[in-house]
Amino acid sequence: MDNVILEMKDIHKSFPGVYALNGVNLDLIQGEVHALLGENGAGKSTLIKVLAGIHSVDKGEVFINGAKCRIDNVQDSQKHGISVIHQELCLVPNMTVTENIFLGREIYKAGFLDKRSMHIKAQNLFDSLQLNIKVDVKVSSLSVAQQQMVEIAKALLVDSAIIVMDEPTSSLTEKEVEMLFKTIRELKAKNISVIYISHKLEELFQITDRVTVLRDGKYIGTKITKNTTKDELISMMVGRELTEYYTKSKHDFGDVILKVENLSKANVLDNISFNLRKGEILGISGLVGAGRTELARAIFGIDRFDSGTVTLEGKVMKIKSPKEAMDSGIALVPENRKEQGMFSIKSVSYNITLLVLDKFIKMAKVHNNLEEQITDEYVQKLSIKTPSNEQPVGNLSGGNQQKTVIAKWLATMPKVLILDEPTRGVDVGAKAEIYSIMSMLAEQGVGIIMISSELPEIINMSDRVLVMNKGRITGILEREELSQERIMQYATGGIKDEH
Repeated sequence: MDNVILEMKDIHKSFPGVYALNGVNLDLIQGEVHALLGENGAGKSTLIKVLAGIHSVDKGEVFINGAKCRIDNVQDSQKHGISVIHQELCLVPNMTVTENIFLGREIYKAGFLDKRSMHIKAQNLFDSLQLNIKVDVKVSSLSVAQQQMVEIAKALLVDSAIIVMDEPTSSLTEKEVEMLFKTIRELKAKNISVIYISHKLEELFQITDRVTVLRDGKYIGTKITKNTTKDELISMMVGRELTEYYTKSKHDFGDVILKVENLSKANVLDNISFNLRKGEILGISGLVGAGRTELARAIFGIDRFDSGTVTLEGKVMKIKSPKEAMDSGIALVPENRKEQGMFSIKSVSYNITLLVLDKFIKMAKVHNNLEEQITDEYVQKLSIKTPSNEQPVGNLSGGNQQKTVIAKWLATMPKVLILDEPTRGVDVGAKAEIYSIMSMLAEQGVGIIMISSELPEIINMSDRVLVMNKGRITGILEREELSQERIMQYATGGIKDEH
């Protein structure tokens, strides 16, 4: 094959209890965007960590520009012109944007740190990407989406021949995704190669040239993107055809279980009112900064609100903490599961049963293997891939960590379940399983609030959709009214309903 810049042959890598890579192949052509696709646990992250010099291979060969090379550490990887943007952000919160971008690459003039040059170069970089990000502010003041763009800027600053992007759009708005794609196309024009990892199949057809699929640590095949289909890629990923991707049952709704009236918080939420019925899935859509997560946090008692009421099953609630919310029957799966949703060093079993064992103890229903029973039930329901239930959650893939957090809240048997980006970073097979679980819970009468940035997910899983813009509700759409165009009109403030 002409102009092959990278070739990974028969790569093997194992960890205690897990064979992460079993004979994986990957080749990358100069100037192409090559997607790496697979379910969580398929081996994508491990393969990238091998390329980044974080993991050494047990067996296999790596060739760059036709020459066999060893990548034993991060420095080796960078020396060979490889830059990796990991899914987990690697920024220093208390440093400025400029300081983060130039960390380890500082510019000096006459022996002194040339802050002015670094500031100008950083600002020019963001200006060229048409991003309105001030480079002199601390990273901690930025949104997750803006922090993601800083990570991308760090990689673009280096003259790399190969850039790996691991779920780069997971926290980006539609406009920011368009900006990213524009930048990627500019990289292609300069003959820079991009390895692009994403669970959003629609993106792959917009930006990639070829797709390599991994499953259970094995190489399944490589397809030219324009010559394949979404269904074929899904089948390659999961080893079977998904007959129903979005599982949406038809059933009658019950009475109103949750009512929010005139909820306001200065500069965050403005007179929010809506209701949720038993068995209903209420989608909440909007751009980053619309106030969706802030609304969830207010209902769940994390953040105080200035005025308004929250009524649960006809009773006005004065929820002042997450514990009070949970005791009332409200559960929240948070947006940032890594920081807010789990104990990384604790076991799968510990994390899943953390919120429910005390309840069983108080009810005098504890028996010796209760923890094991609860864990087994949800590991099976959510298809959590783990060598054992005693495995630390931090050792699992990102998707399986997220499913463990969801399992923890499902175990509380909530009356109202708030899901903030429930499938972010979750693979196709796991998404289908989560949708099925949501549908099952709705059939059982659980009221579900689903906050999501994925419009296909919002449209296919919601019974109604509440759209927000700048802390206000701009529209509430019935299922038959839903379309991506209509939701985006409300989300951008182009249309406003009276609420």
